[in-house]
Amino acid sequence: MATDLTGNCIAPFFDESLFPETGGLISGRICIPVAELNATCCVPCPYSDWIYADGFESRTEVASWVSVAAMFSTLFVLVSYAVLPTKWTSRHYLSVCLALGVLCMELAFLIPLADRPAQCKNEITPNDMRSNLTCAFSGAFLIFGGWACVIWVFWRALALHLQICWEVNAGKMFFWVTLVVGWLIPAAGVALTLSLTGVSYRFGNICHINHKLGLEDFWGPLLAFATLALVLQFITIGYCINVYVRSLFDDKATTENSSGVPTYSGSINTASARQAYRRVKRVVELQWRGATIVLLIIAEVVFFAIIFVSMDNSSQVNDELFERSLPWVTCLAMTGGNKKQCLPQAKGLVKDEGIVIAVLIVLAMSGFWLLIFLGRWSMVLGWRDLFRSKILKRRHEFVSADAGHFSNDPRTYEMLDSTKTTPALNISSPDRVLSPGQAHPLRSSPMTPEPDAKLHDSYFPRKTSVRINDHIVSPETPAPAYYSPESPRFFPSRAWDARTTQARPNYLPGTAVSKDYT
Repeated sequence: MATDLTGNCIAPFFDESLFPETGGLISGRICIPVAELNATCCVPCPYSDWIYADGFESRTEVASWVSVAAMFSTLFVLVSYAVLPTKWTSRHYLSVCLALGVLCMELAFLIPLADRPAQCKNEITPNDMRSNLTCAFSGAFLIFGGWACVIWVFWRALALHLQICWEVNAGKMFFWVTLVVGWLIPAAGVALTLSLTGVSYRFGNICHINHKLGLEDFWGPLLAFATLALVLQFITIGYCINVYVRSLFDDKATTENSSGVPTYSGSINTASARQAYRRVKRVVELQWRGATIVLLIIAEVVFFAIIFVSMDNSSQVNDELFERSLPWVTCLAMTGGNKKQCLPQAKGLVKDEGIVIAVLIVLAMSGFWLLIFLGRWSMVLGWRDLFRSKILKRRHEFVSADAGHFSNDPRTYEMLDSTKTTPALNISSPDRVLSPGQAHPLRSSPMTPEPDAKLHDSYFPRKTSVRINDHIVSPETPAPAYYSPESPRFFPSRAWDARTTQARPNYLPGTAVSKDYT
C-alpha cells in the first residue's frame, strides 16, 4: 500500500496526485514539488511524528491529564460558589464567569482523552472540524474558553481600575452590560473563527486554529483585549504606587508655615493623602487575588499567541520553507525514512519540543491558578460546616438544663415534648397579707422552693444565712415580702466632747472657755 502511494516519490514521501482533493484539511498538507521526479511529494501525516522524537504524541497527552486535574479544581470553585453561602466564598459574578471560561478551555483537553480521535484523514491529510466531530468540539471549546477568559479578565481589570482610580463602584448597569457583552463576544468570536479559519490537528490530539486568516479573526482581536486589560492593570498599579509614595512623603513633610503655626491647607492635603492611601489599601487587600490572576492569564495568552503565530509562520508552505527543509528532506530520502538520523536537520524548521509541550501544559494549568487565587480556605470550612449540619445528623438534640427540671412554677415550664406527661402543677393562690402581729412572712408564695431540696441544690447551691432587719434569710426562708410596722427606736444620745478631738469647742460669747483638752 505504501509502495503504491509513493508513486514517483522516494520513500517515505507520498505522491500527492494519488490522493483525493477533498476530505480533511487540504491546505494542511506539507508537500514539496520535485522537478527531477516530476511529482509533488508530501510528508506523511501526522507531520509531528517525523519532525519530533519518538513519543511526542504521548508527551502531549500529559497536558490533557494535567487539564483533568485542573478541571477538578475549577469544579470545586464553581460548586462552592453555587452551594455555599457567600460568607464562605465571597463570590462575585466576575469570578464565576471567569471560572466558567476556564472550564470551557479545560474541556477542550478532556474531549480527545475520551474519544481518541484519528488525527489524519489519509496518509498525507490531517483531519479538520468538517471531517472529524471531535476536532470540531475540542477546537470550539478551546476558542470559546480563550475568548471568555480574556473578556472576563478585561472586565475585572476595568472594574478594579474604576474602583481604585476613579472611586466608581460597578452598579447594576455595569453588571448587565458586562454579563451580556461578556458572553456575546466569545460566541461571536467562535462563530467568526470557525467559519473563516477553522481548526484542525496541528500537533497533539487537540485541534488548534488554522493559519489562514488566523491572525486577523482570532489572534489579533484576542491580543487587543488582552493588551487593553494589561494597560488598565498597569495604570491601576501605577496609581496605587503613586498613592503609597505620596502618603510616605506627606507623613514626613512638615505642615508648618514660617510662623510655626500649622497651615490649614497643609493639614487638608495630608489628611486627603492618608485617606486615599487607606482607601486604596483596603481595596488592594480585597482585590489582590483578582489582580494577580488577571496578570497570569494575560501572560498565558500572550505566550500562547507568540508561540502559535511563530509556528504558523514557520510552517507556511512557500519557497522559503522549501529552502529551509531541503537538508532534512534530503536526509530522509537518503536514509530511507530514518527520522532519528535526520532530527538535527529538523530542529530549525519548527519550535523546540520542550516549548510546545510547555505551552500546552501552562494552558492546561489555568484551573490551578483559579483555585489558588480565587479559592479560599473558608470554602473548605464551609463544606465542613455543611457536611456536619446537613449530612451528619446529630444523635442527640440540644436540651437546656432548665428544660430537664420540671417545676411547679409555670414560669420555668418548657414544652419539650407533648407526649411526655408532666407532673401536676401545684399552684396555690397567695395568702393574704400578714397582720402586724404576725412574726413570719408568707410561706405559700409562688417563689417558695420545691420540697425536693436535692434537685434544687443540684442547680442552686446552698448559701449561708444572712440577717436582714432581725430576720434570718436563707434559701429555705427567703426574705419576707412584707414587714410588720415597728415603732422607731431611740438610743441614748451621746454628747460630743471637743476634748476628744483637735477641734475648737463651740462656746457662747461671754462664757468662760476651758483650755483643758485632756
